[in-house]
Amino acid sequence: MTSSIGGGTAPRTGSRLQQLVWNRRASSWDHGGVTGLGKVIDAVLEQARPTSGAVAVDLGCGTGSLALPLAERGVAVTAVDLSRAMVGQLEDKAARAGLSITTRVAPVEHLDLAAGSVDLVVSNYALHHLRDPDKQAVVEAAAGWLRPGGRLVIGDMMFGRGATARDRAIIGSKVMVLVRRGPGGWWRLAKNVGRFSFRLQERPVSMDTWVRYLEGAGLADVTALPVVAEAAVVVGTKR
Repeated sequence: MTSSIGGGTAPRTGSRLQQLVWNRRASSWDHGGVTGLGKVIDAVLEQARPTSGAVAVDLGCGTGSLALPLAERGVAVTAVDLSRAMVGQLEDKAARAGLSITTRVAPVEHLDLAAGSVDLVVSNYALHHLRDPDKQAVVEAAAGWLRPGGRLVIGDMMFGRGATARDRAIIGSKVMVLVRRGPGGWWRLAKNVGRFSFRLQERPVSMDTWVRYLEGAGLADVTALPVVAEAAVVVGTKR
């Protein structure tokens, strides 16, 4: 199923093909007219509780929907993304705004940082494109990068394959939207069913699964909060 929230920060995995795909999308990424994304960004920033002087990492930064407002708040941000084109747009925006942001072009699942080196790890609408073992590995790595009291905050498409009432409501609403569009919508529905069933591109998991990932990585006070449509935020704190 495609996201009803969509753009803003770009999902990243490590293949050369995916790099090419996201580089091509970079030029139009900020112009999708997406409704609802602002609420997710706001929710991530609210849960992140950024403070001036904090050190943060933005995983799957895209063109900067999290990195830029964090930098505006005085946070020292390292923004990481697979797409050189996306990172280039972020760098241009930061330069125009007079902001200093460190950037790295790399797959987030291959990122290696020093243990206990950051206060905050954030990600928005990026990690659902990773394979499930890679999602879990990124969470475990992020927990290791955090200092005591640091926070991991992930905003993303979060729903499963129908095991919960929330899952079924989300899937049902997506199906109805496409069915009402007529033959074009029916064709898109068929494609999305295949993509979702075989987890070819988007690989969302439920809020409960994200909670298990964070708790399994040793984070405390783990909470998952629905935001809008299929989007939710999960947050945990380093002990």
